[in-house]
Amino acid sequence: MTSHDATAGILQRPYLLATAGACALVFLAAFESMAVTTIMPLVSRDLGGAGLYALAFAGPLATSVIGMVAAGNWADRRGPAAPLYTSVALLAAGLLIAGTAGSMPMLVAGRLVQGLGIGGMTVALYVVIARVYPARLHAQVFAAFSASWVIPSMIGPFAAGVVAQLSSWHWVFLGVLGLVVPALAMILPAMRGVQSTPESAEVPWAYGRMGWAALAALAVLGLNLSGQVPGVGWVMAAVALVIAMLAVRPLVPRGTLGAHRGLPSVILMRGAASAAFFGTEVYVPYLLTERYSFSPAFAGLALTGSAIAWAAASAVQGRMGSRLGNALAVKIGAGLVLGSVVTVLVTTLFAWPAAVAIGGWLFAGSGMGLMYPRLSVMTLALSQPEDQGFNSSAMSISDSLGGALSLAVTGLVFSALTTTAGSFAGVFVLTSAIAVVGLIIAPRVAVLRTPGADRAGDAEAHPAAEADDVPA
Repeated sequence: MTSHDATAGILQRPYLLATAGACALVFLAAFESMAVTTIMPLVSRDLGGAGLYALAFAGPLATSVIGMVAAGNWADRRGPAAPLYTSVALLAAGLLIAGTAGSMPMLVAGRLVQGLGIGGMTVALYVVIARVYPARLHAQVFAAFSASWVIPSMIGPFAAGVVAQLSSWHWVFLGVLGLVVPALAMILPAMRGVQSTPESAEVPWAYGRMGWAALAALAVLGLNLSGQVPGVGWVMAAVALVIAMLAVRPLVPRGTLGAHRGLPSVILMRGAASAAFFGTEVYVPYLLTERYSFSPAFAGLALTGSAIAWAAASAVQGRMGSRLGNALAVKIGAGLVLGSVVTVLVTTLFAWPAAVAIGGWLFAGSGMGLMYPRLSVMTLALSQPEDQGFNSSAMSISDSLGGALSLAVTGLVFSALTTTAGSFAGVFVLTSAIAVVGLIIAPRVAVLRTPGADRAGDAEAHPAAEADDVPA
């Protein structure tokens, strides 16, 4: 698709097929995420893998970084079609391995392969959006992605719990595998019209960035496994954390780790939000099953409510468009996430009813629904055609590494504390601190307007970037 219709919406020609296919793939990833998060406490008990519980979540997030970098570079060189097809194939292979696993290490191996596929698929879809849709439709497309989480959120956790209880958790993975072919088939017609090569000069293979991505992934895996090493585990954890921070620097825009205003803070905010939200969410069903004796099916309802709130808030921000500023949406979202994590923490500390934590977690989903689409829009708005793949992969890398590092450290904290109540409290204290950091970063996502300047980050060049009227 080489030209844009001036009036068509995302559900009208020529965008209908692309929207349907992309949303189908997001639906697939959403169903997998919601289902696996629900059944993992049961899987851990069945396979005797409590020590690898956090790695089962952090591992795929870590390997997704490799998939993101490779797919982003590949898409910048040759367009998004080939990396998208390859990523979906890897996702299918990972689901097959996990679905037939007879031990926790084998299940984790399958999850690592899944991570490669989901990471590459995410970046490839972002490049498809940049190539197919005009900027005026980007917010609507990302809102549609969030809406694609609604049905998986409503039926995924409960259905996964029921399947695991009545049959076997293996069928949760294998059932998701059955959705891969229909989802891919829906996007194939749209991919024929996607621009196959960038309009800019030839982009070289970024072997160095792929090496850094592999090093970052290995550091995260090492951080997760450091708790299994007696005596020097915390030393290994500290070294792995430093290596991860050094390895991520070449994978994101300059100034990201320093929270420089504009695109760097947009990328960093994505990681902080992911760390606070997902670092808490994977322990919410665990808390409900261990402390409140919920069944896996009903423990998943907390995730259902949060995900529906995410989709609803995303739809609201999409309809509001420019009436709700990007920076304001991010600040409100960061505040909602912080309030929700603190609510879960206080519920744990004072043994309040489970309904308080479940109800409070709804606001976390609302906050993410406000933030995520706007951060995606701002990333594309601050990107040139030749670096759409790099910046899209940087945003996804920050997202995944933020969650992976958070899960790795929370896993160490959970294992280090001696009581169940103390373990959950320690996790939620850490994620609350991360949410505070996100609230501090949030105001810096808006670029500064320099009078008379003509630069990539200027609001006049990129209206969606939303500049502040403050001299640099």
